[in-house]
Amino acid sequence: MTLDPPAERPRNAAATKAAILESAVVAFTRSGYDGAGVREIAQAAGVTAMLVNRYFGSKEQLFREVVDVVLAPPTIVPEDSATLAHRVAETLTARTTPEAEHLDPFLLMLRSASNPRANEIVRAGIERYAGRRLAALLPGPRPDERSELLLSLIAGVWLLRKVVGTTALAAMEPADLTRRLEEVFGAAIAPDPDEPADRGRAESGGAVE
Repeated sequence: MTLDPPAERPRNAAATKAAILESAVVAFTRSGYDGAGVREIAQAAGVTAMLVNRYFGSKEQLFREVVDVVLAPPTIVPEDSATLAHRVAETLTARTTPEAEHLDPFLLMLRSASNPRANEIVRAGIERYAGRRLAALLPGPRPDERSELLLSLIAGVWLLRKVVGTTALAAMEPADLTRRLEEVFGAAIAPDPDEPADRGRAESGGAVE
C-alpha cells in the first residue's frame, strides 16, 4: 500500500512577518537604509526575498514598519509627566554608559539619515511617537517646539557620549550627569509664563492626540 506524502505544514503568516520584521530591525539598525538589503534580511529571517516583498510590498514599506516597531514603545520619554526632566535625565544617563546596549531608535535614525526618503520616514516616526507623547505631557504654549527641543538635546548627548565617546562626557559620574541634564532639560521644557497657554496648541490645530 502506497502512503500519501504528508501534507505540507501551512506557514504561520503572523510568525513569518514577525521574523522578517525582527531581522529588518537588526539589519537597518546595523547598516542603515542604504546598507541593508532585502536578500540579507530574508536570509536572516529564514525566508526568500520574494516572500519579504509579498508581505511588505517594498523595501521602503518594510523600513516604514520597522520605524513604527522601533519608535512606538516609550524608550526615553516616560508615560507620565511626574518629574519628567529628572526621569528623562536619569534614563538617558543609564542608557549611554559605555557598558549599556546600543539603543535601536537612535542608531536607526543616525545610520539612515543620509537617504532622503528614509529620513522623511524617520522624521515622521519621531514626530508621531516620541514627539507627540512628550508634547502631550507638557503644559503651556508651544508644546511641540519644547518637546522637539528636548529630543534634540537627548540626541546630542547620545551621539557624543555613546557613539563618539568624547572623553569628558563619557567619564562623567552618573549622578553628576543626571543632575546637570535635569537642569538643562527642565529649562528646555519649561513654558514661557508670559505667553498665552493656548497659543501653541491653537496654532498646531488642537491638542496632541
